Amino acid sequence: MPSADHEFGPQNLEAPTQTLRRDARAKGGRIRGGLSPEHAQPSHFIPHIQGLRAVAVLFVVIYHFWPARLSGGFVGVDVFFVISGFLITGHLMREMSDTGRVRLAEFWARRARRLLPASLLVLLLCSLAVMSPLIMPLSALQNEVSEILAATFYVENWYLALTSADYLGHGGDPTTVQHYWSLSLEEQFYVLWPLIMLLAAWLGIKAFLGRTPSDARLRGVVVAIVLVSVLSFVFNIWFTFTNPAPAYFVTFGRMWQFGVGALIALVPLLRVHGPVFSFVLGWAGIIALLYTAFTFDGSTMFPGYAALLPTLGAAAIIAAGNTARWWYPTRLLAIPPMQFVGNISYSLYLWHWPLIVIAPFVPFWGLTIYHRVALLAICFVLAWLTQRFVEAPARSWKVLTTRPARVTLWASLGAMVLVAGVAATAWAVNAPAYAQAQRDLVSLREEPPPCFGAESVLDPGCVGTDFGTTILPDPGFAGVDSPANEECFVQLNNAGVVSCEFGSDEASAPRIALVGDSHAYQLLATFQTMADANGWHLTTYFKGACPWNATPLSTPGAFGDACTQWREGVAASIADSQFDAVFTSAIATTPYASAGFDSSFDAAVAGYREAWASVLDRGIPVVTVVDNPVWETDPNKCLRSKGFGNCDAPRSEVLTERDPIRDAATGLDGVTLLDFTNVFCDDDTCFPVVGGANVYRDQDHLTVTFVNSLMPQYVMAIEAAMADAARAQTQ
Repeated sequence: MPSADHEFGPQNLEAPTQTLRRDARAKGGRIRGGLSPEHAQPSHFIPHIQGLRAVAVLFVVIYHFWPARLSGGFVGVDVFFVISGFLITGHLMREMSDTGRVRLAEFWARRARRLLPASLLVLLLCSLAVMSPLIMPLSALQNEVSEILAATFYVENWYLALTSADYLGHGGDPTTVQHYWSLSLEEQFYVLWPLIMLLAAWLGIKAFLGRTPSDARLRGVVVAIVLVSVLSFVFNIWFTFTNPAPAYFVTFGRMWQFGVGALIALVPLLRVHGPVFSFVLGWAGIIALLYTAFTFDGSTMFPGYAALLPTLGAAAIIAAGNTARWWYPTRLLAIPPMQFVGNISYSLYLWHWPLIVIAPFVPFWGLTIYHRVALLAICFVLAWLTQRFVEAPARSWKVLTTRPARVTLWASLGAMVLVAGVAATAWAVNAPAYAQAQRDLVSLREEPPPCFGAESVLDPGCVGTDFGTTILPDPGFAGVDSPANEECFVQLNNAGVVSCEFGSDEASAPRIALVGDSHAYQLLATFQTMADANGWHLTTYFKGACPWNATPLSTPGAFGDACTQWREGVAASIADSQFDAVFTSAIATTPYASAGFDSSFDAAVAGYREAWASVLDRGIPVVTVVDNPVWETDPNKCLRSKGFGNCDAPRSEVLTERDPIRDAATGLDGVTLLDFTNVFCDDDTCFPVVGGANVYRDQDHLTVTFVNSLMPQYVMAIEAAMADAARAQTQ
């Protein structure tokens, strides 16, 4: 029978294995040789919880492989939190009841032996992958190294919380270790939870006089967990509404989910053993989890109130303890296939995400269903091998288990420092190449080849120019080919208006405003060059995911509110300024509130016209542009692995033919519409490389290098619009 240590674990993803050999004997209620009391106790392994782990990890893995098929699979992480709260709390309370205390060093040492070997192994291999530009793009170096260091020391959730509102910093793909956020949160739970319970038990002894010490401790712990859970849940609701991006990762906003599991462990009345209630409760939990997995998606305000459903669903399954019949969910979760997946769930969680991130960069590897299924099979094989030869043996290493707990803790710290050193070495090794690539990028912007990029299509003298297989900037570094001056870009939850000034300071200089979301910001570097070259004064207003439009977004909470407030501030600022022309751009797929309109599209068209009217009525012309194609994934992945000419996409898959900006501009006096669709695409196909220029820095944002090749078109359109406006005023 597995020992109690096998019940609980990392991101709740641990599994039972063969019983550890005991080299010490119990005598006088103590365990010699450094082994903890739990090794001398009966097993508390619960098969259906192991199966619930399997459900949770399969939700997460399938969601990451096929997000459109299981749009809410991310709730698997919430299930893990409930499981951990139940198992960890039950174990700690049993030890506290038996001995009157919790041996913290022993507890943390067991957690380290259980979690760190597999975790650090994957981090080590991710560090080695980053070290080789043949595997990972050079442009990802800085983010990868930063997050590997954060994951190594289990603060990845806080790193992401502090940067998750950075729209520019997360425009591309996530790193190979971003999934360590939940492991980091779990580790912080393992540190804080026993301390909370010990303090609560001590206060319980003081508060519940007349009770037995064991009962007083239990009452104190239950009261403390209820209090912590209620405060955490309230904080979760408030923070999700006001700061939804970081709310997903913040530790205190998730503690209530551990608390729900903990209360099931501590309060017997919450556990159901009757056959009828167990059957109903278990299936209700299963239905709740399936409902959330298939109906929740990226637009769900999460965690917030929405997290209640998967949390209570997982709690219901745990509480339904009767396994009398094969059709009971608790019995079905205990079948061998579910137990196998539960056994390898921790390693499966660790391996699947790095492989998903790295695979598209592998030469000749595609994204077909066959490639994905093959990669999924590889994940299972690696997970089984890791569980069999790393996880299980590490728990019983005599060199650690027969010595004081501090030996394990110091060894763990040493291993973490070693992995961090490898990640730092990856940066040091590639830093010269990174610096050289930056210099080459600057040179390319300043002196592009003749007939480069869009000129090869738009300039009659350049049509037919053959660049062969040239791709500039290199697909491995295109990710950093973005505008500077990020201080001019307002982040998602910020409603403040930030304007930046560039170009000529002469009083007579034409004044141009550049307004919009990140698809306007991607033009900034080019417009700075245009302003300097043409003697313009450029003023910018940018906000992530917030086009210059008068119709509210359909996104609830902080995102939508901040966008509305920002627009109002921009409108006031523009009203107080005298511009000669306003240029705006926006992604075509932004969702708008459709109340009062037939569709979100119609609402967007009306909103653009209303916003533009505020300047058109003053005789200020508006110049805008049809949005560029948006790819499902960064085309640079394909370009690195398959090369030029093998990464084109059907026009119907990447181009939004109905861009509301096009409809809003059509037939509207004073508005100039630029449409470069024929540069990006022909009648059937869109291209990631045009005239030797690498078009994209991620799946939907253009490289500065390519935008620069459109500079003559922007200049002509703005100058023509200002000239037309000047003539209209003189008539």
